[in-house]
Amino acid sequence: MEAVTWEQVLAWRLRRQFLDPVAGGDPVEVARRLAGVQAQVASAAELAIALRQADPAPGAVAAAIAGRRLVKTWAMRGTLHLLPADEAAAYLALSGAHRNWERGSWQKTFGATPADLEAIAAAASDALSGGATLSREELTAEIVDRTGSAHLAEVLGSGWGTLLKPLAWWKVLCFGPPRGNRVTFVGAGWLPEARDPAATVLRAYLGAHGPTTPELFDKVWLSRGVTPRARLKGWFAALGDELTEVDVEGERRVMLAEHVAELAATPPSRAVRLLGAFDAYVLGAGTTATEIVPAERRAAVSRSGGWISPVVLCGGRVAGVWDGDATTLWEDVPEDALAAERARLASATAALSQEPGPAR
Repeated sequence: MEAVTWEQVLAWRLRRQFLDPVAGGDPVEVARRLAGVQAQVASAAELAIALRQADPAPGAVAAAIAGRRLVKTWAMRGTLHLLPADEAAAYLALSGAHRNWERGSWQKTFGATPADLEAIAAAASDALSGGATLSREELTAEIVDRTGSAHLAEVLGSGWGTLLKPLAWWKVLCFGPPRGNRVTFVGAGWLPEARDPAATVLRAYLGAHGPTTPELFDKVWLSRGVTPRARLKGWFAALGDELTEVDVEGERRVMLAEHVAELAATPPSRAVRLLGAFDAYVLGAGTTATEIVPAERRAAVSRSGGWISPVVLCGGRVAGVWDGDATTLWEDVPEDALAAERARLASATAALSQEPGPAR
C-alpha cells in the first residue's frame, strides 16, 4: 500500500482541480473535473469556474447552459449544481438513490405521499412538454390544476423546492433561463441516459477529491449520509480493480489506481489561492475535514444557514476567510502571494461583470 502525506494529497487535489496551476478550460470541462459545481448562488458558481481559468470569458456559463452543454438542476445533497449535460443523468440517479420521500417522517413533514409525487411528476411533465418554459408560480398552478392537489400548493411553490427535487432526479425538469429575478423550469427529457451512473460519478469525484472512503463520499458530497449502506458499498465494489487503498498518515482511504503514482510523486504546494463561497475544493472534502479546515476554525467557514465562506488557501489548507476587501487570517500567508491573488480575483470578478461579446 502506497503511503502519502496530507500535504501531498492537498497539493494533488489543487492540481486536479485546476488551482495549482490554474489550468481549466471552458465551464463544461471545469464542471466535469470538479464532479459538479454548486450553484445555489449563481455568482458563486461562475466565480468558482472563473478562478480555475487563465482567461475567464463573460457569459460563458450562461452560454453553456443555453447551448445545453451544462445543465442547472438539483443534484447532490438536494442543492443546485451545474453539471455537464452528457453526464448529468448519472449524478441525478445517485442523488435520488436515498428515496427519502418513501419515509413516513418525510411524508408527514411535507404532506405528500409517493403517489402524490408520481402524480405531480406526470402533471409537470405534461405542463413542460413541447418546449414550455414556466416560472415556479406558473408550474405550481399547472400542477395544482392538473392534480387537484391544492393542499400542496404552498410547499410546491416554496423556494426550497422540496417536492420538485425528486422530479429533477427523475429527469422530469431542470432549470431554464431566468426571467428577471424569477427562476424558470423546462423539461429535462433531453438529457442523455446514464449508462453506468455510479462509475461515472465515482471516477469524477475520486479524480478531484480523493482519496476518500465510501462513508465520507456519501456524507460530504452526495446525500449527507443517508444513502443505504449496502447500495453505497456496492457502488464502490463495482469499480473493482480500478480502486486501490492508500495510507494517508495512518488512515486507509481509497482512490483510483491510475492516479496513485501521480499522487505519490506530488510535492507539497505553497500556492496561495482565494476561493469564493461554496467552492468545490472545500465542499468536496467537507468542513469537518481537519486536514483542510482547523477544527477550531470550522465555524468561520461553515456558518449559520448553510453558508460556506469564501476562503484563503495556503498550501491547500484553509488559512483564513475573506469578504470583499476584508481578510481574516489565522495562519501566516506570504503577503506578496496574497496580493497577487487579490489582483487575480479582482481580474476574474471584473471579467464576469462584462457584457458577453458577440457569438462566434
